[in-house]
Amino acid sequence: MLNTITHGQPTGRTGLLIAHGLYGSARNWGVIAKRLADTRQVTAVDMRNHGDSPGTETHSYPEMAHDLAEVIEAGAVPRHVMGHSMGGKAAMLLALERPDLVQSLIVADIAPVAYAHSQKGYAEAMRDTDLAGIERRSDAAERLMPRVDNPDLVPFFLQSLDVKERRWKLNLDTLISEMPKIMDFPDVSGSYAGPTLFLTGATSDYVTRAHRDRITALFPAARFVSIPEAGHWLHAEKPREFEAAVRAWLDRQDTRATT
Repeated sequence: MLNTITHGQPTGRTGLLIAHGLYGSARNWGVIAKRLADTRQVTAVDMRNHGDSPGTETHSYPEMAHDLAEVIEAGAVPRHVMGHSMGGKAAMLLALERPDLVQSLIVADIAPVAYAHSQKGYAEAMRDTDLAGIERRSDAAERLMPRVDNPDLVPFFLQSLDVKERRWKLNLDTLISEMPKIMDFPDVSGSYAGPTLFLTGATSDYVTRAHRDRITALFPAARFVSIPEAGHWLHAEKPREFEAAVRAWLDRQDTRATT
């Protein structure tokens, strides 16, 4: 089963499960998860081939959705489920295939569509960076920086570096080989009728008006909220605003459940 980090204790409110995006980890969501855990239990997962979760030779959305279902079933209660980017696609497929496990859905800056770009170059950059002799993350940063086109991403990538073992806590070979699947989205039928929030960054181009028909076909109860001056990494760029939007959504679902 996936590695999990749980914040807070069970309360009378439905718990929240968080699925991170590509090259992320449960630890990336620690601050937001801890804040939201003041009213409900919050569990963040390391997706397969990330963090302390098992490495596998494949990395498909049906597999990732099954992984999330396994975590929820282990707790024997439905959850609110929130996923960012790759985690958002996995969460969407989970809701479509196992609606009984998903009380409500929050999708952070991703649509249920295939994307033409690729993130393979970042995995190749990490894989090809020589980690021999490094003592600190700053040592690795100096070596990785010239290989990455966006220097702002380097500190994020370095959160997945085990400095002591001098290795990445990412199964980079699998992520590289499976990148076409990660950029894609399964051809699915049916829909998830439960409450769904598409929370996007106002400056991001990952979710556009052109995606609305596909989104509402699969998620007919979808609502859309945009965070000003935030891009694709909206939870990191505007954490307070992101937290406030998620909290308001969850509180609204709690109110609906008791009326």
